[in-house]
Amino acid sequence: MAAYLCPPAVIHGEHSVETRDIVAEVHGRHPNAPWAPRIDGIAASTGIETRGWMLPLETAVAPGAGGGLRSTGRGPAREALSREGFTEQEVDRAVAALEAVPAPQTVQERTAPAWEAVQSYGERAARGALQIAGLDVADVDCLITSNSTTPALPGLDVALANRLPLRGDAMLLPAAQWACVAGTRSLALAADLVAADPDRVVLVVISEALSTTYQPADDTLESLIVRLLFADTAVAAVVTGRPRPESVLRLDAAWHHTLPDTRDLHRLETREDGTHFVMDRRGPRAVQDTVTAMWEWLRVRYQDDPGSWHPDLLLAHPGGTRVLEYMEQTMPREWPSGLLEYSRDSYTSGNRGGAAVFDILRRAHDAGQKAGSRAVLYAAAPGLTATALEGEWL
Repeated sequence: MAAYLCPPAVIHGEHSVETRDIVAEVHGRHPNAPWAPRIDGIAASTGIETRGWMLPLETAVAPGAGGGLRSTGRGPAREALSREGFTEQEVDRAVAALEAVPAPQTVQERTAPAWEAVQSYGERAARGALQIAGLDVADVDCLITSNSTTPALPGLDVALANRLPLRGDAMLLPAAQWACVAGTRSLALAADLVAADPDRVVLVVISEALSTTYQPADDTLESLIVRLLFADTAVAAVVTGRPRPESVLRLDAAWHHTLPDTRDLHRLETREDGTHFVMDRRGPRAVQDTVTAMWEWLRVRYQDDPGSWHPDLLLAHPGGTRVLEYMEQTMPREWPSGLLEYSRDSYTSGNRGGAAVFDILRRAHDAGQKAGSRAVLYAAAPGLTATALEGEWL
């Protein structure tokens, strides 16, 4: 496989959103929800006190334009009231009252500003990654992109091809629906591309505005958890087929795994008021099944050296603390403790979805790693589908 990865650029959401502000907003909007008395404890259990968003919290909770008359319009409402015998003065008062009723934002109102931010953040991450790698935009032969919560056509690949701009013959590979697995799967695809042509330069850009799934009107417990978990991040990294002075990790092998009949456990739904992330409580257990399958892949890969081999770093997308705890419980007993240190550190400021593994990798790089250290990168996504990579620190 032998692909070489340069350090990623990581651009966190610039608007700091405090957990206490989310809790206050939810308390005020849903004071009578069955879970309202538990909200403070639930928030504390996440271990997340603040997260970065591309847009402020006020943008997510603001009402939509048009008020209560958005669907019918002022004219039809006046006509209907007049037919019922209301006087003109009464009609004026009724229409004014209806216009003052707050209405949820539409899909366009919610998604359009987030999509613009995703493009801007993605461009900044891309330029940062190229600078880190000591390369220029003209050196890029292929661009792989992923963004799951701001669908658009043309997508982020074409947007960045124009913004940077890339050469006209650069290959564009968008993967909008990879979601949480984007970090590892994009690297696996990049490794395949440079294996076919070692002179290729592949730029990976993942830009996720997960805060667009913050839906103020939802009153389910699962929606509350989504509000508390997600952060916005753009990341980018360069993958080459030959080592560069800036390369920090050699990728040696990739593994993919999809669980049948699990596509409904985690999913995005587009409704009238925007994108909703729907979680099933069975999800974490299913994700754990992919972890068990990954351990078996590593066992077979190193079956000739079962007693001494172990990863020195486990860079795992932390979909939640339960998954990390399960990893620690099920990994071989002889493996050292603390393999998930950087994953836990990343999670304290939010779940970054597809951008998470790059953020974790950056934290490990900044801390300094010994050459020859073995690293395993893992992520799972709605589907449920997972990808892992194994490699060596340079």
